[in-house]
Amino acid sequence: MAKRSIIHMINPMVHNSPFDINMAVDAGYDVIVPYENVQLEEVHGLVQDAIFSRGPTGVKRTSMFIGGRDMGLAMDMLDVAKRAMVPPFEISVFADPSGAFTTAAALVACVERELKKNFSQGLEGARTVVFGGTGPVGLATAVIAAQQGADTTIVDHFSIDTALEFAAEAKQRYNVDLRATAASSDADKARLVSNADLVFCTAKAGIQVLNASVLADAKQLKVAGDVNAVPPLGIEDVGIMDFGAPIIHAKNSAGAVGIGALAVGNVKYKLQQAMLEETLADKPVYLDFRNAFNGARKLV
Repeated sequence: MAKRSIIHMINPMVHNSPFDINMAVDAGYDVIVPYENVQLEEVHGLVQDAIFSRGPTGVKRTSMFIGGRDMGLAMDMLDVAKRAMVPPFEISVFADPSGAFTTAAALVACVERELKKNFSQGLEGARTVVFGGTGPVGLATAVIAAQQGADTTIVDHFSIDTALEFAAEAKQRYNVDLRATAASSDADKARLVSNADLVFCTAKAGIQVLNASVLADAKQLKVAGDVNAVPPLGIEDVGIMDFGAPIIHAKNSAGAVGIGALAVGNVKYKLQQAMLEETLADKPVYLDFRNAFNGARKLV
């Protein structure tokens, strides 16, 4: 009898994401096994239990998904998982905590497309501000943008110390230089937006980050992307389905265009499904935000 496909979904949090489970089913997995409250030191044993229990044929039909909310912890778990393999007993592992890697990759790829299309410019050297930059999607967005050469600033709503801590971790882990600041008032936000080429809004759902008065201070804004699909939307005047629509309130900018949450989400959905399908292939793969960005670029 042919071996059924199994994906082991490990998560350091109390619950696995229903979104990820649904995506694994739709990608074609026969059996989905969730693990909750998983500690880093437990990953090695879980991987070896998975690889040694199905034989050379079954191991090709087995993979692991790493969730959670912490970008650094997910990358650590991915590293432990890779080191636990004993070829030819080796399975695919895909890290995407809170969907942050695929969401961030889709967001940056969409913004990059509009930047090239409308301004004949790439990410390198672009002054970039990531609001909500200390959250999982925001930090992944910042790291991806910085790796492409963007001059990137992460913004925490409350604390510059928190932003500085995340910037230091990004430097240590991914060798990228992120600027760090805090912005809780419209005046703070306007100061940041006034000199930005690109703006990413990755704050919590239902929070408007940039209102009309802030956008009016944008002098060189080219593209702004939002991932908040819950009203009020993250950027006033950017609709959830917008993909390159003019931002009317940024009237002093260089003809800024916006990308809405569902436009980004459509790319993110296709991307995550494609990456899950990739883990079903015979050859083992190890997938993180870098693979996600390469895939997102192809999709857009």
